[in-house]
Formats: sequence, C-alpha cells, structure tokens
Amino acid sequence: MLQKVRKAVFPVGGLGTRFLPATKAMPKEMLPVVDKPLIQYAVDEAREAGIEEFIFVTGRGKVTIEDHFDRSFELENTLEERGKVDALEVLAQHLPAAGTVAYIRQREPLGLGHAVWCAKRYVGNEPFAVILADDLILGDKPCLAQMMAARDELGGGNILAAMEVPHAHTSRYGILEPGFDDGKKVEIKHLVEKPAPKDAPSDLAVIGRYILEPSVFGLLENQAKGAGNEIQLTDALSALLKTSPFYGLRFEGTRFDCGDKIGFLQANIAFALQRSDMGPEIAAYLRDLVPTL
Repeated sequence: MLQKVRKAVFPVGGLGTRFLPATKAMPKEMLPVVDKPLIQYAVDEAREAGIEEFIFVTGRGKVTIEDHFDRSFELENTLEERGKVDALEVLAQHLPAAGTVAYIRQREPLGLGHAVWCAKRYVGNEPFAVILADDLILGDKPCLAQMMAARDELGGGNILAAMEVPHAHTSRYGILEPGFDDGKKVEIKHLVEKPAPKDAPSDLAVIGRYILEPSVFGLLENQAKGAGNEIQLTDALSALLKTSPFYGLRFEGTRFDCGDKIGFLQANIAFALQRSDMGPEIAAYLRDLVPTL
C-alpha cells in the first residue's frame, strides 16, 4: 500500500536580501500578496493537499512566522468586543490545528539542501513534501494536490514540480534531463543545478514543490557543497536518481517568483484580479492606467 504523504517542510530561514529594506525586520515569507502573507498561501496549499503536519525550518529574526501561526488572544478579544465576526472567522480558518506545527532553527544559511536536512528528525522515515513560499502558484487546483494525484497514478516515487523556462534563464534553476514524457508527467534522468544555457540538458526547470522519499536524508548527510558554495538539494536529488524513481510534473497554473520584485508585484495584481471583492475595480484601474504608460 502506498504510504501517505502527511508532512510538509517549509524552509523559511533565508535572509530575503532582494527585498531590503522591507525585510530588514520582517521575514520575506511574511510579505503580503493582497491580504495574506506568502507563507500562509504555502500552508493553505499544503492543507488542501491533505498535509497533516507542518515543519518550519527557520532562522534568526523569523519569530513573526511563529506568531502568525499561533493564537493572538488580545486581538481575538478585541475583535469579539467590536463584533468583527468575519475577521475572527478568517483568523480561525487559516490556523493549523494544535500540535500539528513544529519549528526547528537552521543556524546558518547553508542552502536549501541543508534546510531540508535540518528537518530530518521531524520527518522520520516517511515520504514528505517541501514547499518554497517564494514560488506562488495561481490555479484552479493547488499544485501540491496535483502532485499527490500524480504520485498515486505512478505508484510512488519522487515527484518534482516542473515548468518550461526561457532557454536564456536556465542558469537560474535546477534543470532536468527528460526521459519518457507523456506531455504532463516526465521521467527525470538527470538533474543539473543552474547550468549555463549552453550546458542545459533541456528548458524544463524544477520549481519550489517537491514530494520526496526519506532516503534523500542519507545523501544530504555528508553536507557537501555545490553551486554558490551552498548545500544544494538538487545535488542530492541527482545522486538519488541512481536508486529511486523520479518524475517531473508539468502542473496546471501560473507560477510567480515572489523572491523577485517584479514577480511579487505581478502576483499581487493577478491575485487581486481573481478576487470578486476587488477584481473589477482593479481591472478598471489598470485599463485607465495602461494608456498613460
């Protein structure tokens, strides 16, 4: 019987230097897209995919994330006194159940691979998901839920979210070398971390959603550094390819790189437009604005 994916790891220990000075005292994962912080979108996506336990790999200055996923009795009391029932319901519906959240500190920002390795004791010997809050995906069905369904169809294995990127941009991503490809699910024969365009085996890039088998921890154990002098998750996955089945999933939806200022602004516009309470007004504003650009 296929073992269920119950746990998700959220690496949130990065410094967020591209958004300074906004992120000097606030984690980049708490930057809001419309009215929810990026990390809330990530947790909501995990919950909708059936995730039951949420593991945050944090760093210094990230206590705001812990506070966000905790109760605020003072705020709740004030809202109740003022009759703000709708606001109270919003707070309650996005709060994970008691006992389902864990935090572990990544003492040094040594890379994504190191952050995932830090969660080893919490994950244990079972498959798990990794979600990068910087990659925000707008679609009818959550990306991780699509990956769960693909994993069921394939009978297990490691599943990575994948998308086509401009050839000139391969040096920004982990790039996969495809094998069997049915147009949606693609066998991964090899992974290369941030290759130059001339060395890229394809234009199919891995983005911030992973479903992994626990055997990856054994490969991350040696703490070997790769591109950028960091412990790269892609390097461990590349080694794992020799012993475990690996697949990429071309997910349905639009991905926004919210670690980039342009991508972050685009996400705010796109998410605002699809909201019934503000979409028409935003659309009208944009129509008025465009002729002046």
